[in-house]
Amino acid sequence: MMGSRVRIVFLLLAFLFARAAEPIAAAAPAGSRHLTKDERWMNQRLDHFSPTDHRQFKQRYFEFLDYHRAPGGPVFLRICGESACDGIPNDYLAVLAKKFGAAVVTPEHRYYGKSSPFKQLTTENLRFLSSKQALFDLAVFRQYYQESLNARYNRSGFDNPWFVIGVSYSGALNAWFRLKFPHLTCGSLASSGVVLAVYNYTDFDKQVGESAGPECKAVLQEITELVDEQLRLESHSVKALFGAQTLKNDGDFLFFLADAAATTFQYGNPDALCPPLIKAKKNRKNLVEAYAQFVKDYYIKKMETPPSSYDREYLKETTPHDSSSRLWWFQVCSEVAYFQVAPKNDSVRSARINTRYHLDLCRHVFGEGVYPDVFMTNLYYGGTRIAASKIVFTNGSQDPWRHASKQKSSKDMPSYIMKCRNCGHGTDLRGCPQWPFRIEGDASNCSSLAVVNTARERIAKHIDLWLSQCSKPSVGAW
Repeated sequence: MMGSRVRIVFLLLAFLFARAAEPIAAAAPAGSRHLTKDERWMNQRLDHFSPTDHRQFKQRYFEFLDYHRAPGGPVFLRICGESACDGIPNDYLAVLAKKFGAAVVTPEHRYYGKSSPFKQLTTENLRFLSSKQALFDLAVFRQYYQESLNARYNRSGFDNPWFVIGVSYSGALNAWFRLKFPHLTCGSLASSGVVLAVYNYTDFDKQVGESAGPECKAVLQEITELVDEQLRLESHSVKALFGAQTLKNDGDFLFFLADAAATTFQYGNPDALCPPLIKAKKNRKNLVEAYAQFVKDYYIKKMETPPSSYDREYLKETTPHDSSSRLWWFQVCSEVAYFQVAPKNDSVRSARINTRYHLDLCRHVFGEGVYPDVFMTNLYYGGTRIAASKIVFTNGSQDPWRHASKQKSSKDMPSYIMKCRNCGHGTDLRGCPQWPFRIEGDASNCSSLAVVNTARERIAKHIDLWLSQCSKPSVGAW
């Protein structure tokens, strides 16, 4: 396994090449979506697992020190995930940082945004894009930033207490970081942390149906049947109806439509979808046209989701305008899968979105030899049987992704499910709904405010306890 090749000296070498921190910048104004958008940079090692490859790339990061109880206060490492990271979000983490007197730092994930080692994102150049490499990026960054704090306060050998936080894939990363580098963090908050790699993720679609409720689910299933039939008769016209005529592959189009519905439950907006469709059904309106209007108004326009992000020909481009889709699909196709396939019975999405569709897409976009070895990924990290400690897992009851997270508490790893009709992806940090963005994770619109507040109180208690228990060895001791 790859872990047997890891040597601490690799971390030290990458750390020695890192660039010194830049001066502190002013915080964003109150009420802003970001605590800060001021960019900082460090030199990061390209391959942490090769003793002979010393290539580096520039990794972007952000820091926010307004609440820091300097010099010994905690540092919250907010992990940025599978998209460009343009700053530190002003969500509920800001409230926690203020409460604990914490600095907040956020490194951008390798390859995403401005932190790409290569201009050409060929399959060959993507071979250094993996969660394992990203974890070592975080370890190197953690040590680099600690040294920059020590230099700033004219001290040496001091170690602030660190705590890692993330949502979704970055929630999984921070749980895995606590697993692999327990000496570098006091604990972890894995909000909607998808720690279980899943090959055929049928539970995703099942949760969409459950979250929709019987009446809305039945309407969505009827729409799926009608669209499937119209695709067989005249594919171009039905795609044009949805503003997605550029999607030549029928599977790409059907996946696009399935995602449009799923995101309403994932991000706490069920009323944007279900009431209009149920009303259209009762009034005997054209259901396909009603759904097309929703997709164009909500998913394409409001959520700013271009149909091209589902186009396998666009995903195949090695210099796309927006690289995030190609990059995440590479991680999906090479490591974690999460293939959102239709269940054999009672599915909401089209049965044509199956395993073959996903494998064909992976092969078409990245070529032969790129395959998600889910067994090895779960063997390496443990899946939901992760053998770590001091990780708190949180999930929203309506989130289709929660079935890839750890939903049962175990020793030193509590798990909380926030149950409300608009509790979705990252509710504890994002509030309700989870999209659009809510300043400081405002939860006032959650259908059960008490449930979310209780989860947040428990999170704060765990952070408080684990920070107090955290030993502070000198940096040189690790």
